[in-house]
Amino acid sequence: MSPPLRKVLDAWSAIDLKNCWLVAGCLAQTVWNEKFGFLLEHGVLDLDLVYFDSTDISAYSEQQNSERVRSVLSDLPLRVDVKNEARVHVWYKEKFGYSIAPYRSVTDAIDTFPTTATAAGIRPREDDIEVYAPFGLTDMFGGIVRANKRQITAQIYEAKVSRWLSHWPNLQIVPWDET
Repeated sequence: MSPPLRKVLDAWSAIDLKNCWLVAGCLAQTVWNEKFGFLLEHGVLDLDLVYFDSTDISAYSEQQNSERVRSVLSDLPLRVDVKNEARVHVWYKEKFGYSIAPYRSVTDAIDTFPTTATAAGIRPREDDIEVYAPFGLTDMFGGIVRANKRQITAQIYEAKVSRWLSHWPNLQIVPWDET
């Protein structure tokens, strides 16, 4: 596990967000870096922390949580992105051009993440790590990128594939039409 991921997990009690998970690209990209022999932080843009608080879906609250978590993790070399999955439906249409139904939980959100390799989350549990990966971990560990068409478009998928191939050229890409 990369030092930034370990630091996030070690600071979990200070992060203190409802139903929080470390998710998505930072996990898969760390695995790909190990698989392809890169430094563990190679190509990783940020660390994604998601939580679920349906009692306060304001942008202000999310921003306050983001600032607090970033101060806890201020010595990390990567940007920390903090999102309340209970409010994604509020801004999704403006960013992606179409509406989505509100998520019911973080795991409901992870189920819609753009690829099977990045649809995953981890969080510490007592002396272990809980993993949620609705499509399993085979694609992540195999360096296989396959669209999860539950919510994304071909354009979103192709943009991710293009960026990822510039950093991990040995990824096996499953074309949109074959997913």
